[in-house]
Amino acid sequence: MSQFSLKQHLLETRDNAKKLKKRILAEPEAPNHLKRVQSVEGNLINAESTLGRTVFGPIMPGHQREFFLLKKNVWIWYEDGYTMRYEIRKNGVYKRVNEEERYTKVTGEELENFKNATKAYLRLIKQSIYK
Repeated sequence: MSQFSLKQHLLETRDNAKKLKKRILAEPEAPNHLKRVQSVEGNLINAESTLGRTVFGPIMPGHQREFFLLKKNVWIWYEDGYTMRYEIRKNGVYKRVNEEERYTKVTGEELENFKNATKAYLRLIKQSIYK
């Protein structure tokens, strides 16, 4: 298949997917189905986060911690009012603390700690949830 016909095929596929999505959303059962899918996804993230919060050790009484994979290449670590969003990019790992700050490149000991935490998280959820 030539590059032109491949590109045309991809564009047609995307267009067909958009049309199909519109038809599904027009069905009376669609909102309930979408809610169920979103609910299942949310429940899985909550279950993963419950395990992920243990990666950093015990949580002090009255404190809150969450650690989970939000989507491909995006990790969230929430602890006591601070949300750290880690994005894995082609040229490294970048972090943003809360929504106000800019992304900064993660290096050195922090990068090693992040790598160890993500490996421990993936090992935990694989053993406990996705057996």
